[in-house]
Amino acid sequence: MDSESLIVQESVRSLLSATANAALYSMGHPQVARLAEAAYKGISAALGVSRQISLTVIEDELIINGEPPSSFSLFLNRFAEVLKSRGIGHLKFIEGLSREEIIALIAGLAGQEGGKATLSSSEHIRFGYVELREESGDEYYAAYCVSGGDGEKRRIPLREMPAEELARFTEIYEALIKRRKMKVAGIADIVSGLIAAFRREGESRLVTATMRSDEEYIFTHSANVCILNLAQAMSLGIEGQMLHDIGIAAMLHDIGKLLIPEELLIKKDRLTPLEFEIMKKHPVLGARHLLEVPGVPRLAVVTAYEHHMRYDLSGYPEAPEGWRPNLCSQITMISDFFDAMRTQRPYRNPVDLRTIVSRMLDMSGSDFHPLLARNFLNILKRMVDARRS
Repeated sequence: MDSESLIVQESVRSLLSATANAALYSMGHPQVARLAEAAYKGISAALGVSRQISLTVIEDELIINGEPPSSFSLFLNRFAEVLKSRGIGHLKFIEGLSREEIIALIAGLAGQEGGKATLSSSEHIRFGYVELREESGDEYYAAYCVSGGDGEKRRIPLREMPAEELARFTEIYEALIKRRKMKVAGIADIVSGLIAAFRREGESRLVTATMRSDEEYIFTHSANVCILNLAQAMSLGIEGQMLHDIGIAAMLHDIGKLLIPEELLIKKDRLTPLEFEIMKKHPVLGARHLLEVPGVPRLAVVTAYEHHMRYDLSGYPEAPEGWRPNLCSQITMISDFFDAMRTQRPYRNPVDLRTIVSRMLDMSGSDFHPLLARNFLNILKRMVDARRS
């Protein structure tokens, strides 16, 4: 654990103790003043290093700057409970923090001077949370919500979240996955929602939603591959539990990349031969990881292992003679290739649709199953035709 994390954790301990004492006594109690000063000095010292400190509550656990604590901590979990009880899911400290802001935070958390109403964002302390609300029928609205200086809460759709905040939530997602805190039920709900959206909105509209060239995050890429997998599977007449499992397999196909050194994932130049050998381990690492996660469909394990095995078995990991990759793995390889080409990479710009189609035709029969590749290109044609009409 680095020194900054230790400072932040000790500061959280002081905040928790100050809050508990303030709730029992008053803000004027000498013990509260001492603990508030300790919290202020600790957080200020940490801000001198990183300029921002982010505390997020996920599954009743306190995540600090996108990283779960290295071991169980009673006081961190207790502080997560306090934040949650006050309707706070995300707490950010920004460089320039004042003693008065810390004191106001402690008073609000302790229920002093008006209680919950006093908990509103200030210049150097920001509150927020993530919510999922049912709007009408089966439609849901996911939002990152922030509390303004007047206490009013603004709902920001995830697609409009600033890149910095989106990156932070992606980092948190990845950090939790690394600690095997993955909730398969939540992923299953995402897939169920996409299947319902396909039936409601139609193939072309959903596939078009993946046609963007934003900076890639693993979760975004996996969601795109899921949409493309569902489009392929439904066009082949696949329904029911198999369709659902194909979607889950897509969401989890690249999970092994979270076990690869981050510097390789964000490297701006092409990987060296040695680095690529390390990268090639992610299918095996991902499959091994998923084997230990309760509730993961076996199809997802197989797909994570096989999604870089080419149709002619020249990919990786090396396949024994006579091996036949699963249908879902072959569908996922096509979706993965298409979305990767359409995505901004550290070492290249997005590839235009015409070039992608040309490459897929060239790779049909070697990298891709020829019939599946033709089916996917037909889906793209329907999508393009729908956009033109």
